[in-house]
Amino acid sequence: MSNAAKGEAASGRHADLFRRTARAALILGGLAIIPPSIALTQMHPANADQPALLQDGRPASFADLAQKVAPAVVNISSTHRMDGSGADGMGPDGPGDLPFAFPPGSPFEEFLRPFLEQHRRGFGQDGQRPVRPRNATSLGSGFIIDPAGYIVTNNHVIEGASEITVTLNDDTELPAKLIGTDPKTDIALLKVETERKLPSVAWGDSDKARVGDWVMAVGNPFGLGGTVTAGIVSARGRDIQEGPFDDFIQIDAAINRGNSGGPTFDLAGNVVGINTAIYSPSGGSVGIGFAIPSNLARDVVAQLRENGTVERGWLGVEIQQVTPDLAQGLGLDEPRGALVANVDPASPAGQAGIEAGDVILGFDGSAVKELRDLPRLVAAAKPGDKAEILVLRGGREQTLNATIGRMENDAVVASAGPAPESSGGIVVSDVLGARLAPLDDTARQRFGLADDAAGVVVADLADNSPLLEQGIRPGDVIVKVGDRLVSKPAEIAEAALKVRDSAKPVLLMLVNRDGRDRFVAVNLKDA
Repeated sequence: MSNAAKGEAASGRHADLFRRTARAALILGGLAIIPPSIALTQMHPANADQPALLQDGRPASFADLAQKVAPAVVNISSTHRMDGSGADGMGPDGPGDLPFAFPPGSPFEEFLRPFLEQHRRGFGQDGQRPVRPRNATSLGSGFIIDPAGYIVTNNHVIEGASEITVTLNDDTELPAKLIGTDPKTDIALLKVETERKLPSVAWGDSDKARVGDWVMAVGNPFGLGGTVTAGIVSARGRDIQEGPFDDFIQIDAAINRGNSGGPTFDLAGNVVGINTAIYSPSGGSVGIGFAIPSNLARDVVAQLRENGTVERGWLGVEIQQVTPDLAQGLGLDEPRGALVANVDPASPAGQAGIEAGDVILGFDGSAVKELRDLPRLVAAAKPGDKAEILVLRGGREQTLNATIGRMENDAVVASAGPAPESSGGIVVSDVLGARLAPLDDTARQRFGLADDAAGVVVADLADNSPLLEQGIRPGDVIVKVGDRLVSKPAEIAEAALKVRDSAKPVLLMLVNRDGRDRFVAVNLKDA
């Protein structure tokens, strides 16, 4: 078996493959059972700051750049203690350490079955295979940011490890201490002790990385050791739904399992990203990798180094994406901003006067172009700081002032959940295709509504109701129509007639389900 094959086989359990609307991203760290230690050729620093360029701007070679930065890139292995219960596939129910394998239906299957059963059970007096703890090792990459021995990697590379070992470019192995982790951004900071100054690399400015710029990745794919690949920045601002602060740089430099935590360099040898995940239906590189931007990572690492933890700002709102229909109903010229679905009255947002139905267009001087901009901006603010928040309310912009709070535990600037799933009344609205009932005791009992619920309940819907297109179903409570609270079914039916015949036939409603509020925009053009 080749070294590459052994390295891949040693990877064992890898991080989860996840799919999002015809996409799949694979976290790059791997889990191996006693993997081989493989190191490649040592590289020495060069004096060139960046590679020579051809007339068309392409690098003539990446060799000088690789020699310059490779000594600061390390291999990371972290030991995990497995209990041997079978959860790792190595217990009585898993394949264990069988000395051979044969295809199903083989003529040897029946002949060897008694031996295999005995092997699986073990030779204990109780007929059960002894439970033996095992060591498993997660393989990944990292890079030195300080000659004193501070090393950056991914949290998922070392998460839950009982022992962490760093292998330098010259094959020196050093035990590493965990300084701190930030699971929300998948970043970890390690420290190794050594009497000599270690080679290090500097942070670059990821905001200056443009689509089409050359980049180079260095890491430890499949446990092979220092490996250099090159490509370009393919896209910016990718959200792969890995966390609340997703803002990945997409690159096409080949990265694979084990590259996790390794750096992406610009042509000057500065770190502009931390390789973290790949799109991979098969598990191997297909030229779509994702790196954490250096400008996000640098601030996280600085806090981990100083405090061992990361402190983030908190606003206290639930927000949702502004869709084209919602934009029209809210009076926006285009979909932009973050629509506030709910506000904690005791939160900084509540104290600042932010209300459900507001559209947050700006935060402390930065534009909020879409929903995911706001959580990152708020999280980056320091607790106690003052922030100006630009909101759209009733078609007019106004500025509110908030004192940013401190995020506790898992609290974040939350996104409202997904649109409600699609499924007697006093008023029947032909425009809405709905039977609307007052929220009385009968309705509360029938639909299991809370005693403090207020508004008008949707009792039934026609098959062609435009409310179905927005995921509204019987039992949902309509709290507001436009910016007006409603308590009578007739109020909603009249508003629907009026909006249908207007120049902008979009009815904006605040709908509550199971105690959660969400805005929907119902297009009544063809109603």
